[in-house]
Amino acid sequence: MSDSVKQDIDHLREEILRHDASYYQDASPEITDQEYDLLVRRLQELEQSHPEFDAADSPTKKVGGAPIAGFVTVEHRVPMLSIENVYNEAELAEFGQRVVRQTGADPIEWLAEYKVDGVALSLIYEQGVLARAVTRGDGRQGDDVTHNARTMRGVPLRLLGDAPPVLEVRGEAFISNSDFAHLRAEHEQRGLDPLKNSRNATAGAIKLLDPAECSRRHLRFFAHSVGQLEGIAFETHAEFLQHVRKWGLPTVPGVEVRASFEAACDYTQELMANLHALDFEVDGIVLKVNRLSVRERLGATSKAPRWVVAFKWEKYEAVTRVANISVQVGKTGTLTPVANLEPVEIAGTTVSRSSLHNKDEIARLGVQIGDWVVVEKAGKIIPHVVRVEEHRRTGDEQPFHFPEHCPECQTPVVQDEGGVYIRCPNPNCPAQLRESLRYFASRAAMDIEGLGIKLIEQLTEGGFLKNFGDIYRLQQHRGELIELDRQGEKSIDNLLAGIEASRTRPLWRLLTALNVRHVGTRTAQQLADHFGTLDAIVNASVEQLGQVEEVGEVIAQAVHAFFQSAYGRQIIDDLRSLGLNFGTPLPERTAPPSDGPLMGKTLVVTGTLQRFRREEIQELIHELGGKAASSVSKKTDYVVAGAEAGSKLEKAKTLGVTVLTEDEFLALIGR
Repeated sequence: MSDSVKQDIDHLREEILRHDASYYQDASPEITDQEYDLLVRRLQELEQSHPEFDAADSPTKKVGGAPIAGFVTVEHRVPMLSIENVYNEAELAEFGQRVVRQTGADPIEWLAEYKVDGVALSLIYEQGVLARAVTRGDGRQGDDVTHNARTMRGVPLRLLGDAPPVLEVRGEAFISNSDFAHLRAEHEQRGLDPLKNSRNATAGAIKLLDPAECSRRHLRFFAHSVGQLEGIAFETHAEFLQHVRKWGLPTVPGVEVRASFEAACDYTQELMANLHALDFEVDGIVLKVNRLSVRERLGATSKAPRWVVAFKWEKYEAVTRVANISVQVGKTGTLTPVANLEPVEIAGTTVSRSSLHNKDEIARLGVQIGDWVVVEKAGKIIPHVVRVEEHRRTGDEQPFHFPEHCPECQTPVVQDEGGVYIRCPNPNCPAQLRESLRYFASRAAMDIEGLGIKLIEQLTEGGFLKNFGDIYRLQQHRGELIELDRQGEKSIDNLLAGIEASRTRPLWRLLTALNVRHVGTRTAQQLADHFGTLDAIVNASVEQLGQVEEVGEVIAQAVHAFFQSAYGRQIIDDLRSLGLNFGTPLPERTAPPSDGPLMGKTLVVTGTLQRFRREEIQELIHELGGKAASSVSKKTDYVVAGAEAGSKLEKAKTLGVTVLTEDEFLALIGR
């Protein structure tokens, strides 16, 4: 009987640990909260009935325990040093150059990750069991807060699988934005002192003597660094993170390895653009050398390691009210909810709107019409809603119900399979038409000057534009167009001239303008170079499309589906009849001169140019046989630098790459 009970207890503990990892690490729970609670309750009952099988690392010990008398000071076996901070791209570039100078190695792999704005914490596991949790303190010594760490979400008391004898994992304790909103409202209701921000609330919770009270703060943990190790070794930090996740500890989301410091810096822009999707505070991006042997060579100063840097920015916040929530329909039919805010000034600009991105984002924030919300602007990023100020609710707020029909054409909406976006599937939707026409005429596509969104709205409402081809039939309506509001003979003639000039734009611009899902300018250029003509692309199979450089299965499927649809075929036939440039068959194409100044050369353009838009100079480089790259390396032949050139210019100087002004570039190509 006792063996059977022991097996049941062990099984329940393993199941609960596995579900903890699914919930806190993978964000993909397999069971409901109620089902999880039943598992914990069943385990508690068995442990109470059979105390001989009690264990300190049981999941039932996560919450509770008696308050402690005070904190014990613990010396870190490996010092917890600070991180060097930089606040602009020039300082960031200088750090990268310093690492190259110190190691003589190029390229060096780097990782980029969010800098979670929480409280640093070290977790020490011995034989796979949580033995101690210590705060950073002064970097040499910290406080033992094991009693509180045991209550944190994402901190397993026992690791999954085969863990090493000693494993020290360092990371950040934090309170999520949504939990902080609930906690602040609760403090308001209880008449307690208001909580200033989530970081202060986290720091206060970790220093509580009563673990049950700490548990009420709902602290979480993300691992990001390695401390002491025994019985195991890693070659790279990425390998360490992979094992940490396998053992059941969550790591900072979004971490990726890049082949060079330049590429890692580029990736920081992508991380910053996704700040709105995070449910935790971030105050920068951390860049780390990936290979541990290179870290050892770099060493550390008395304050910070030489192999890691934090690219930080100023955060500006304001509190304002959500007056309403509207829904916009984009060029691919995506329905995007937008918070219409009572105007508020943030960092010198007036903010009255903020995208809520999708239905899931509204649910995560819990935002309602009439709510007071915290809006943040970090660095150069557009403002986004951080959290709801739940303590300011009056009961008059109204939940927002996502529309089941397109607000423009009333077509029933559909959700992407396996995705979060909800779309209007009607290709003839008026909103999609307006946005598609605007994109078709944009600088990145057919570059038709004068055909902006205001005029497009007039032309669609007046029945002049019903599809892309109608743009090229506007010449027939010149007299009527001149009579439109805020238009005149000169402006309409300039518009018609711009439309006529766009007929001969290169094939890749037309491909970009067609608004095929997942196809931007870079993919359009790759397709045009590979196939030569639009007809060849239209008739290509998914397999043939997938053979194009940088075109994966998802893009190939999207391109094939568009051109095989009745809608896509109709567009192509119409544009063909209007004489647009559909490309030149590959055997008939005239090769660039073999001795041309850019033939076989790789160029990188950086900074603000005076004579060219970025798309124009890259197109010119392409036409003259060169390659327009996005990052600087030893293989780069020239860097064309405009005003306010940043890290790419500094990298070029470090590598000895020839730097050209615009005038020098024009002289090089003989223009």
